[in-house]
Amino acid sequence: MTMKEWFEMQRKLDQYIEKEHGLQDRSLFEEKTLALFVEIGELANETRCFKFWSKKPASDSKVILEEYVDGIHFILSLGLELGFDENTFSIVSYEGNEDLVTSFLKVYHQIGELRQSRSLNDYEDLLRQYFILGQSLGFTIDDTQKAYIEKNEVNYKRQEEGY
Repeated sequence: MTMKEWFEMQRKLDQYIEKEHGLQDRSLFEEKTLALFVEIGELANETRCFKFWSKKPASDSKVILEEYVDGIHFILSLGLELGFDENTFSIVSYEGNEDLVTSFLKVYHQIGELRQSRSLNDYEDLLRQYFILGQSLGFTIDDTQKAYIEKNEVNYKRQEEGY
């Protein structure tokens, strides 16, 4: 699956949601940015990587992967808002896995940078850093693509059910 295919899937979902809620003529950049911050927090919470005071283990890998792809939905959606869907992105990183806390903080930083600049460079940095986080969580690109497709279907169903 290419990035163009990911963007196209997300575009269709975004258009469906915007039509259902009468939001076609409105920029949702700020709302999507906040939603991404929240989703990253939910992901971090499931990993429990920052909870040094707790002995409770992380959630099951399947739960973490589902939370991870929620972030991808909003990152792609932000790219669509900014018109970056026609660009070619290099999401492969040779930086390797990172400590999870460090990786989460870098993702948060990149979201803030993108919010301020709305630049292609900062968007690509966010994409790359998010995929580094995915690697650090143990997810392959194949795992991520499969989970994204599954969650995309769930998101349509939720909209049909009045989510």
